[in-house]
Amino acid sequence: MPGGVVTAVRDGRSLLLADGREIRLIGIEAGTDNRALDRLVHGRTLTLKRPPGSESDRYGRLLVFAYIDGSSLQEALLAEGHARVGARTGGAACAAALLAAEAGARTARRGLWSEPDLQPFDAGEPAKMAGRQGQFAVVEGKVLSVREAGSLIYVNFGRRWSEDFTLTILRRNQRLFSAAGMDLKALQGRHVRVRGTIELRGGPAIEAEVPEQIEIIE
Repeated sequence: MPGGVVTAVRDGRSLLLADGREIRLIGIEAGTDNRALDRLVHGRTLTLKRPPGSESDRYGRLLVFAYIDGSSLQEALLAEGHARVGARTGGAACAAALLAAEAGARTARRGLWSEPDLQPFDAGEPAKMAGRQGQFAVVEGKVLSVREAGSLIYVNFGRRWSEDFTLTILRRNQRLFSAAGMDLKALQGRHVRVRGTIELRGGPAIEAEVPEQIEIIE
């Protein structure tokens, strides 16, 4: 895929190139401060890589991984704490590198990770997620049980579905998790970190569409 020179930063993860193309950095959720991205890319030439199955978004922006002098732009933003790993990362190999970059910033409380409102939610405190419907979030906690009902698999973090946090997975997507070596039933009793968009289904919930949304902490 042809690269290009950055002429403008549209937002925390969208860039305009000199040839008129607009690109969207995939695999990350960025903050609202564009200055860090502008500092890294303005006037620089980017190498672009489009992962398999990735096209353009509804705004016509190309969904890409970007590199400057061979180094990942997404990983640089994550390492400095200017972004969090998103729900869709382009596959397990990409996810591993992105999560490693994020982990250092999270541990050191750099950038976004220094802000109280952006810390991972405790799955045991679902009330704190109630006002975050439709927002991206990271949630950590111990899995109480894994159950199936109808078309869904429920990864439960509490006993009361009407109040507690739940991770949901469509049963038809279970094959994706199995192919990645993740036994969903074996999550019971494990501490995990999950990421995605908060929904309200009684209590707060996140739907995991791909295995990269789930990290086993211990």
